[in-house]
Amino acid sequence: MLLVPGWVWQGGPVRRALGAGLAAGVFFGLFVLVESGAWAAAAVVLLVLTPLHGVRVARRMSGVWPAGEDLGPADRAAVVRATRRGETVPDPRLAPDVVRYAEALRVTAERDRLRRRVMALVAAVALALAGYDTVAGTAREALVSWLVVVLVALDLVWWPRRRDRLMARVRRAEAAARAPERRDTPGG
Repeated sequence: MLLVPGWVWQGGPVRRALGAGLAAGVFFGLFVLVESGAWAAAAVVLLVLTPLHGVRVARRMSGVWPAGEDLGPADRAAVVRATRRGETVPDPRLAPDVVRYAEALRVTAERDRLRRRVMALVAAVALALAGYDTVAGTAREALVSWLVVVLVALDLVWWPRRRDRLMARVRRAEAAARAPERRDTPGG
């Protein structure tokens, strides 16, 4: 959910499922294509992973921020955009929704921190497999294995910093949403 941009939230559950699922299906379908060279296998991955991952992400999105379902598409996208950018939401009536969405992101970020140990184990296995594929596998297998190592390294090194910057912006937006409204008074 931390990676889901505002435009995905703008639609209903089907659009959210397609937005998230299609991205994963294309990404992993390309991995299969690079490793195997088989278009049919890549198409199967695309056709199977897109709905499975999409439905899972859409359900998690709705489960973590159920109040988002009560908003219209434009309001939901405005709340997500303002919160993720660390800005004040343009419409003051949406301030409580910014607070609820910020809480949903905090819960999601905390769950993300819990998987760090698992990713360290995945990194060790990916590195070992990449080494093995380099020595004993085909060039395609080695290429994909090293791409996995790079992606896992990004997840371990780049993503925590990116997540922390996102959460700092979320805290700013939440503080702005919780702040009492300023009145247009002379000298104030």
